[in-house]
Amino acid sequence: MYKILVCDDDKDIVSALKIYLSAENYEVLTAYNGLEVLEILKTQEVHLCLMDIMMPELDGIATTAKLREEYNIPVILLTAKSEDTDKILGLTIGADDYVTKPFNPVEVVARVKSQIRRYTMLGAMPKPQNNVLTFGGVSLDDDSKEVTVDGEVVNLTPLEFNILSLLMHNAGKVYSSNQIYNEVWKDKIYSGSDATVAVHIRHLREKIEINPAEPRYLKVVWGQGYKFSIE
Repeated sequence: MYKILVCDDDKDIVSALKIYLSAENYEVLTAYNGLEVLEILKTQEVHLCLMDIMMPELDGIATTAKLREEYNIPVILLTAKSEDTDKILGLTIGADDYVTKPFNPVEVVARVKSQIRRYTMLGAMPKPQNNVLTFGGVSLDDDSKEVTVDGEVVNLTPLEFNILSLLMHNAGKVYSSNQIYNEVWKDKIYSGSDATVAVHIRHLREKIEINPAEPRYLKVVWGQGYKFSIE
């Protein structure tokens, strides 16, 4: 089931959109300002963000710009203004589409379906059906704990699988060694944590990369950590 994050400071609009999207079998997460959007993205796998431009604390334009630093999900902006400048600015900083208020909820649902379909077909976002996550040639099955690369099964240890699962489920997001250690080992950080994670990342690369020295998927962001690349 695809997760849609709806954000607007008008709670009535959020409620209405949730009703329409839920009727189409989307799971709907809700937020009321840009800061809440960014917090939700840190902990939830979101497949599309539907967001108002004019919001308190952090508006839709600034939120989209910040979101684009880490995430590749589709973003549809809602605006109460008719001026073209808002629409152009939104598209320039990374939004995929916009809808002008007042809008027909049915139209919004149609726009959501279009963006989900487009990004899924392009392989720019994971396909959650049957709990199988796929990016490029790598597929990870959460149920069977099986990973395939270009159709071939690769044998991973439980720790390697959990590291890959963490990074794939948050593709594009950078995790430090300490964050990976906390999430996967569920233990306190110690002086050798960085080296422990680095060794497991190296073993993962040897198993899923064609050329581990020039990885396509498991990339280092120097001075920050590791990420699963979707480029």
